[in-house]
Amino acid sequence: MIRDNQHKINILRVILDLITIVAAYFLTMLLFFHILPADSLLGGEFSLQATHAQYVMAILYIAPLHLVVYWISRLYRYMRVTGRRHEAFVILMDDLVSMLIIIMIIYLFRLYSLQFSRVFLMEFGVINTIAMIFQRNMMRLVVISFRKKGYNQRSVLLVGQSKGADGYLERVRRNPQWGYEIYGILDNSLEKGTEYNGIPVLGNVSDLEKILAGNEVDEVMVTLQLREYELLSQVVSVSEKAGIQTKFVPDYGNLISAHPYTEDLVGLPVIYVRNVPLEEPFNSFIKRTMDFAGSLLALLVFSPVMLATAIAVKFSSPGPVIFRQERVGLHNKNFVMYKFRSMGVQKKEAEAKGWTTKNDPRVTGVGKIIRKTSIDELPQLFNVLKGDMSLVGPRPERPQFVEQFREEIPRYMVKHQVRPGMTGWAQVNGLRGDTSIEDRIDHDIYYIENWTFGMDLEILFLTVFKGFVNHNAY
Repeated sequence: MIRDNQHKINILRVILDLITIVAAYFLTMLLFFHILPADSLLGGEFSLQATHAQYVMAILYIAPLHLVVYWISRLYRYMRVTGRRHEAFVILMDDLVSMLIIIMIIYLFRLYSLQFSRVFLMEFGVINTIAMIFQRNMMRLVVISFRKKGYNQRSVLLVGQSKGADGYLERVRRNPQWGYEIYGILDNSLEKGTEYNGIPVLGNVSDLEKILAGNEVDEVMVTLQLREYELLSQVVSVSEKAGIQTKFVPDYGNLISAHPYTEDLVGLPVIYVRNVPLEEPFNSFIKRTMDFAGSLLALLVFSPVMLATAIAVKFSSPGPVIFRQERVGLHNKNFVMYKFRSMGVQKKEAEAKGWTTKNDPRVTGVGKIIRKTSIDELPQLFNVLKGDMSLVGPRPERPQFVEQFREEIPRYMVKHQVRPGMTGWAQVNGLRGDTSIEDRIDHDIYYIENWTFGMDLEILFLTVFKGFVNHNAY
């Protein structure tokens, strides 16, 4: 067995990041001073107040600053299960933060009485972000190729058969790039020599010490059933005695969030069943501020489109331009949601019967276009402005369907712990229209439990590029 070299990989990652930052900086200098000189960019009105040598010296401060920001945002943590898209977004945000810090130091504190060109800093920010994302992806491909050849694999022993074990195996098999190799499983109810979900059964839990003594296991993954938790302390004790890292997949994972919040009650740990970051006043204030400013800006930007749509809807069929429908929002309270009308006028009883179907005769010609392109959703910007909705959040549903789904789908009502959104994590992952409600709820809960300001920006960014056109819209 080949031991995990993650520590060495992280050191190499820091070195490569430093090389990338320095290379991007000097490439920017080459473009700025020689290929695309600043005076040509700014019409000959620009004069440098810092010499070339002073620009060169500045990298001694700029490079470490970037590395510190990367470290704070945990870009050097254990990276086996971090997605490429998430890593690229973190790099983009980190470089923006670094640029803001540099500008603040130079232009507020007048570091060394220099005035660096803002054009230079912007060029460096763009070049460094592109170079860093490219380098990280190349590094990822190299590591994955080594793992496919058997290097940098992490041997994992499962202890206990349960839904947690099944979920863990399913995710490991779906992501071979993580480099996890399942050594086997121990369980008191399985017969030694058989297989469980394609994994060899090596014995019962009491055999753990003997197996770990073989020095072939890097990690013990405890996946015991809830009724077997009296064995937990024994498993942890034996694993730590052998110097093996222990992880735990709880058998009540459907009840506790992926990032549970623990409160210290005078030395007694209390676990909150669900951690909702938006329940914190500061986070709620930040999100509401973004919603208010963002909806105002979007109304200004899309006002020509909304005016043209209103005229088209008015002449497409008799009836009002705006369609009003009751939806369930924050804390299970109903509100009236606005959309451009895309169907002929119906009686309330007919409208409430069910979903829109493919080739639905109720949808007008203009309605097909605005539904397909999500233009019909633009009036919801007024809902965001009023505070009924957010730019980003779980999509709201009609009261009759909420009553149905709350009985049929576990955890469905969790989505109402935050404001509903015009777009959301489920939508940018393709779960729109006629798709699985269960999958949508899983994505909504992931968003609720993992909310950050950066995640909202990421979802808005993805919505622009792949969220407007709905292939499942009828």
